[in-house]
Amino acid sequence: MKQGRILAVLLLAVLALGGFSIVSAQSNSLDTVTTDRANMRSGPGTDFDLVTTLLPGTVIRLDGRNQNGNWVRGITAERQVGWVSSGLVDVTLAQLNPLPILDENAPVTVSPPSGSRPQQASSEGSTGGNSESAPTPAPQAAATSGGSGLLATATGNVNIRFGPGTSFRRAGGLNANTPFNIDGRNGDNTWVRGIDSRGTVGWVSVQFLNVSAAQVSRLPIVDQNTPFRLSAPGSGQQQAAAPAPAAPAAPAAPVANLAPVSGFEYGGHVASLDGAAIDAMRRAGMTWVKKQVRLGGGGGEIAAAHAAGFRILLGVVGDRNQVNSDGYLQTYASAVAGLAAAGADAIEIWNEPNIDREWAAPIDPVRYTELLRLSYEAIKGANPNTIVISGAPAPTGAEGAFPGRVMNDDRFLAAMAAAGAARYMDCVGAHYNEGIVPPTASSGDPRGDYYTRYLPSMINLYAGTLGKPVCFTELGYLTPEGYGQLSSLFAWGQNTTIAQQAAWLDGAVDFSRSSGRVRLVIVWNINYSNFGEDPMAGYAIIRSDGSCPACDALGR
Repeated sequence: MKQGRILAVLLLAVLALGGFSIVSAQSNSLDTVTTDRANMRSGPGTDFDLVTTLLPGTVIRLDGRNQNGNWVRGITAERQVGWVSSGLVDVTLAQLNPLPILDENAPVTVSPPSGSRPQQASSEGSTGGNSESAPTPAPQAAATSGGSGLLATATGNVNIRFGPGTSFRRAGGLNANTPFNIDGRNGDNTWVRGIDSRGTVGWVSVQFLNVSAAQVSRLPIVDQNTPFRLSAPGSGQQQAAAPAPAAPAAPAAPVANLAPVSGFEYGGHVASLDGAAIDAMRRAGMTWVKKQVRLGGGGGEIAAAHAAGFRILLGVVGDRNQVNSDGYLQTYASAVAGLAAAGADAIEIWNEPNIDREWAAPIDPVRYTELLRLSYEAIKGANPNTIVISGAPAPTGAEGAFPGRVMNDDRFLAAMAAAGAARYMDCVGAHYNEGIVPPTASSGDPRGDYYTRYLPSMINLYAGTLGKPVCFTELGYLTPEGYGQLSSLFAWGQNTTIAQQAAWLDGAVDFSRSSGRVRLVIVWNINYSNFGEDPMAGYAIIRSDGSCPACDALGR
């Protein structure tokens, strides 16, 4: 059962009036223009010194942004460098998010843009106080019976959630090009609230909507308790006045996804990311996909996941027979760094290194920690925002029965901790896939009360040993319903039903989220189909008849 965005593209757009092309002129940079009179400052805020004031239509090459994206840094053709409110430049949120996060002291590594541009205003002509531009009317959607809003369309299939974040339950979904009537935003301009044509009210991430940063920044800040008064967009509703058009995705070379990841999230491990898997995962409210790959692979999986709108975790497994070669450890580290540079959102370093099926004897947690160190340093050098997850050990107490071939996971983790492994991970990897009791239970398993039987004790042991949050890179419940008899090694799962699988997965995600000690849950699995000695299909949430009760449970 242990098988293993491109978020941005080189951007091409034409402004509706000026005919100016927005292109990515250099790696991790973006050429754009100011949409209004804009103060350029020495740092990301109105309390920083004024550098100059830019007239509308001034060409500026952006090389980064601050943490929440409400300020961007750039250089003009006159080599003036500074920070501008992102609401005053013509960029979409999809363009803004991939820009590197900088502080005011970061060196500038891009050259000035070229091309025609208006004369800049003198510093004496700048606006006073904290205003960063002259007043500009906010773009208005058509008035509806419930008031006026900003009418946007989805750029791809996306979840509507009950609150501004992926930790909130899924309320519904938008398909590409469908309308969404927006009444407000959250405080950091990353989520907006609105209503779809079916009357579903909820929150959508701005990166999946055809809105500009300027439009979002002009919306009022609302929260889940703010009364909602807009009507659903319908065929009789006049379309919103078109803003400066967002840059369409161009079929150009992909660039790395540098947007940071935060908060609790969940997803699924796929055999293949086909249409049925994508639909099931969206129904379940999942935002992550996991693929396990052999060293040298993974690039195509990154592109496919990001194209479908998912973050991706790659579990990268190397050659078990070469782990005692120092040169091979460095080869592995260089390969996973390449995946980080290509946009992998998270990378799991190896798989179950405490058993000889995955790591040739002698099983050595200290040597594994050296692999983890080399990989962590290489990955962070390539993409600091890629999450590094330690290879989840096999949850087992069988070392007495298989001396030299197995090391119990608690002992393996303790030895890793003693070797300093906590310094070289963002998250400790864990597998939980032998449960036959509800996820909140801490006793009552008929096989005995060994800690691997229970989700709470797994979380406590793993987080407590390494002092890091837990990332479940496999969490699943086995049921043979619809397939038949389980093999003798998995007979313990014979009486688990599909209904229990659905309820327990939903409960496990909720328990993990509320524990405060889990960062990521990857459901094992979505769509494996083989049912034999290793009954992967019994763990799959897409069942033999094509149904997915777990999708409905998770997505409610």
